[in-house]
Amino acid sequence: MRRGAWGEAMTQPVPPEEPLSQLAERTERRILEQISPSAELMARVDGVRRSLVERAEAIARSRGRPLVRALVAGSAARGTYLADRLDIDLFLLYPPDTPRAVLTEEGLALGRELVRNPEQRYAEHPYLRGEFEGFRVEAVPGYAITDPSRPISAVDRTPFHQEYLAQRQTPEMVGQVRLTKQFLRGLGILGSEARTEGFSGYLIELLILRYGSLRGLLREARSWPIPMRIDAAARDPPRLPGEVALILPDPVDPGRNVASALSKAHLGLFILAAREYLLHPSEAWFVPYRMPRLSREEAGRREALRGTRVTVVELPRDPAVVDDTLYPQIFRAARVMREALEREGFTPLGATGTAGGPRVIVVLETAEAERPALRVREGPPPGIDRVGEFLGKWEERTGELLQGPYVRPDGKLAVETRRETRRVEAVLEALLPTLSLGRDLDAARQQSFTVRPLSEAPESEPLEGALAELLAKQLPWRRH
Repeated sequence: MRRGAWGEAMTQPVPPEEPLSQLAERTERRILEQISPSAELMARVDGVRRSLVERAEAIARSRGRPLVRALVAGSAARGTYLADRLDIDLFLLYPPDTPRAVLTEEGLALGRELVRNPEQRYAEHPYLRGEFEGFRVEAVPGYAITDPSRPISAVDRTPFHQEYLAQRQTPEMVGQVRLTKQFLRGLGILGSEARTEGFSGYLIELLILRYGSLRGLLREARSWPIPMRIDAAARDPPRLPGEVALILPDPVDPGRNVASALSKAHLGLFILAAREYLLHPSEAWFVPYRMPRLSREEAGRREALRGTRVTVVELPRDPAVVDDTLYPQIFRAARVMREALEREGFTPLGATGTAGGPRVIVVLETAEAERPALRVREGPPPGIDRVGEFLGKWEERTGELLQGPYVRPDGKLAVETRRETRRVEAVLEALLPTLSLGRDLDAARQQSFTVRPLSEAPESEPLEGALAELLAKQLPWRRH
C-alpha cells in the first residue's frame, strides 16, 4: 500500500498515470478550502479592524496625546491569515519626537483601556496582548516615521510593509500565502520567534510575491545552497549574524535582511521538503506539526543503546523574561556548555535547551560519562623564552606528574597529569559559575542550578520535548 508523506496509508492510491502537477493541484485546492477563512469570518475581522482603529484614536484624544495614526497591519490587514490561526496586530504610531519613555507609558495606558484582560509583554519595548470583540489583539506602540531606512523602533517599518504588499498582492497570491504558511506549519517552522527560528509572515508574502505560488517557490528552493542570497543586485545588509541562512533584503529598507531569524537547520529542512513534496504531493504535508516528546524512561533506553551519557542542567526562570528574549540565551547556554565540556576532554554529541514553567532546562549528550584520568598538558617548543617558565612550573609541582616533562614527536614539550574530577556532571557543575550564558541566565544561575544525570532528573513535559530533540531526531514527514 502506498504511504503518504507522514507515513500513514493513503485511502485512495494515486493512479500511476496521473501527472504529479495535477495531483499537487488537486491536493492544494482541497487544502485551501480547509484553511481559508470563511466570508463571515473575514467580514468580522474587517469590522474589528475598523473598530480597533476608531477606538484607539478616540482614547488617545481623550488622554490628550493624539496618535499620528493607528494601524492594523500584517495578515489581519491583508487577509493572509489562516482560518484557525489569527492574531490582530494594532500599531499605535506616535510623533517621532515623542520620548521613548512617554511612548511606552502612553502606548501601554491606551492599550489597557482598549483591550480586555491585558497582559504586558516585551520585545524591543513593552507592548500589550489582550482581547477585543472575541479576537486576540497585540497593541504595539511605535513611531510614525517618514523614512523606513531610518526607524526609531523595530516596528516603525510596518506601515511601509503594509503599503508595499497591499499594492502588489492579488487574490490568487493571498491564497498561495495561506497555502505556504500551512506547508511550513506542517514542518514546524512557521514563525520568526526566537524559539522557532522559522519563516515570518512578511518573509512568506515576499517570497510568494517573487515566485508566484507555493510550487513556484518550492521549485526554486529545492536547489538552493546554504547560505542563500535571493537578491544578488542589492547590497549586503549590514551586521548580518554569523549563522545567517537566507538573505532577502527588505524592499522598503534594503539594509535589513527580512530572513535574519531563519536558522540554517530550518532552511535546510525547507529545501529538502521542497524536493520531497514536488515528488510526492499529499495532504499529509499540510497537517500541523506536533512537537515530539520522549519519556525519560525511553530516553534512558536510547542512552544505554547508544552507550552515551545524557546530562540535565536546570536553572530557575525569571517569569518576566519573555521567550523572544530568553530563547537566544538558552541556545547560547547549550552551545557554551557543549564547548566547555569539549575543552575539558569530553566528546560532546549534542546539546539543546528549552523553558517550561519555572525552569530552564539544558540537555547535553557526551560520548562518555567520565573523561580520561590522564591529561596531557602541552608546552612550548624548545628554543623560545617560555621553555624555562614551563620547566620551572613543573619542577615545583612534581607531585602532580604522572610523566614528563618530555619532548613530543612534534617537537613540543609536554607533561602528563592525573585528573581528580572526571564525571561529566561534576566537571560541568564546577564549570558553570565561570561560563557566560546570557544576562538573564547568569542572574538565574546565581540563585541556584542543578546538574544531574538523566536518570536522576525530575520528569516534565519540557524535559520530554528536549529529549526528543536530542535523541529522536527525524524528518517531520517520516514520523509514523
